[in-house]
Amino acid sequence: MRGGRIAPLLLIAVFGPGCAAIHHAALRERAELRTEAGTFQLAYGIGDEPSLGVLERAIRAASPRLARWGVLRVPVRVLVFPSHEALEAAVNRRDYDWLRAWARYDEIYVQSPGTWSPLGGANPADVDELMLHELTHCVMYQRSARGADWDRKRIPLWFREGMASVTASQGFRWRSLEDLAQFYSERPDLDPMMNPDALYRGQNAVVYGAAHHAFAFLIRRYGEEAVQRVMEGMARGAAFPEAFQEATGISAPAFVEDFKRFVRLRGFRPAPAMGG
Repeated sequence: MRGGRIAPLLLIAVFGPGCAAIHHAALRERAELRTEAGTFQLAYGIGDEPSLGVLERAIRAASPRLARWGVLRVPVRVLVFPSHEALEAAVNRRDYDWLRAWARYDEIYVQSPGTWSPLGGANPADVDELMLHELTHCVMYQRSARGADWDRKRIPLWFREGMASVTASQGFRWRSLEDLAQFYSERPDLDPMMNPDALYRGQNAVVYGAAHHAFAFLIRRYGEEAVQRVMEGMARGAAFPEAFQEATGISAPAFVEDFKRFVRLRGFRPAPAMGG
């Protein structure tokens, strides 16, 4: 990892059809939290009341930055699990030590911030970052689909995670563009953009780095208006590939190849200075 930091603030955003039941029967409900971005309900375990203040603060802090993409159309339920093991059981994943949260159309599952570190819990700034990332997913899904079809839009991981990472300014957590160029050179058999599943568990910094930089590349080339058009196209009924093509004039696979070429040729390096 760059700078030696471990990056625990990650998620994968789509449940598969065979997932285990969500284990939240023991969570207590809390009154609604209303913000400019939308309405939230929090559910938490007995004795975990201190986490609520941290999460409520993070949600309020995230709301103005979410306005970049829109507002939540339906309330989001935030389920706070008392341990990492409980979170993994709820989302039917095992041995994802870095996992701290998981987002869906109208729900976010989060490990209680008080358990993130044995040295006193989570840094509030990290919780702010995490919740902004998660809520970006919810806004994107709600802007792009209905509750009945949000997980059938075929949105690739690089787009959904890149959008959340760029919104939360998480580029410092992942592999740099130079790191990615070296990765493509050394491992041409692996592709964090088109086949992220092969890398996701063990080399998540590569997958998230590629997603972050690809989404930033998308914005630089086509503008944020193109991202809005992609979501609007999906809301009208298109799947992601068709909506992306219509919004940008290029297919999503062709865009990915353009980005990979940009990385391999190190187009991110400044041009050499002219001699005098």
